[in-house]
Amino acid sequence: MINFCHISPPKFQIDCEWIMPNQLMLAHLLEDEHGDYATLHNGISARNAGLRIMDNSAFEMFMEDRPMFSESKLLELGRRCKAEYLVMTDYPLEPSIKTINVACNQGPQFHEAGFKTFFVPQSELGDLEDFITAFAFGCVSPHVDMIGVSILAAPHALGIDAKNKGPNRYLSRTVLMQKLRSRGLLDLAANNGKKIHMLGMTDGPREIQLMHNARLTGGIYSWDSSAAVWAGMNGIVFDDSPTGLINGKFETPVDFGYSDEISEAARNMAMHNCRVMRRYCEGKFNDGE
Repeated sequence: MINFCHISPPKFQIDCEWIMPNQLMLAHLLEDEHGDYATLHNGISARNAGLRIMDNSAFEMFMEDRPMFSESKLLELGRRCKAEYLVMTDYPLEPSIKTINVACNQGPQFHEAGFKTFFVPQSELGDLEDFITAFAFGCVSPHVDMIGVSILAAPHALGIDAKNKGPNRYLSRTVLMQKLRSRGLLDLAANNGKKIHMLGMTDGPREIQLMHNARLTGGIYSWDSSAAVWAGMNGIVFDDSPTGLINGKFETPVDFGYSDEISEAARNMAMHNCRVMRRYCEGKFNDGE
């Protein structure tokens, strides 16, 4: 069973926290003290024993061309939201050594502060071997407890622009995981007690099925995405198309300040999507299962 972290506007989480005991909290929202974001997540944590990851918001920083958070700021925000894991700073489209060096610096600091560490391998565009180097570091480093495979890093390592829409992006992470397995790195990670997390969703929920069919899900500890809730809130339900979203991924960024009343229909669609995601995380891909 994959531990899934649903990302959603706080307004939805307040109503439906029962379906989301596992949490991935976003640093840039904690930094902005966006409403009662930290208070909300701390309340959910007090009532549910689930995974608590504070993401470093590298995806958002990269997409908006903003500087990454410093280790001191990540530590401050991690304490604010009472995280279990802190995602260390990573640098998409830059040589792996930059992200590795930062992990060697931040890892001991985060461990000393009482957090577990989360490392996200990166590489320049098309430099698969450099990504492999970074992933191998995560498998053996004492500074790393969890390794994240991101929706930016996977296509980038294979020479695909992460913003590209289509089958290449959709297949990229599954292909990358197969390459990691063939190099023996998934076994190396498991043998050294490193957990593996999938950051975000490429083009639809059936990416989980791709991983399952390739016999890769046994090595995946956790996964996160806003796809289930945010698509449902916008009137979109998961379907039986190859990706699970026949019209493509809903690309509008999540509105975390969403304050309108959520209609019963939208709430039901979001809840339906969350239930579908749960079935997929259990390895069940047919309605009758």
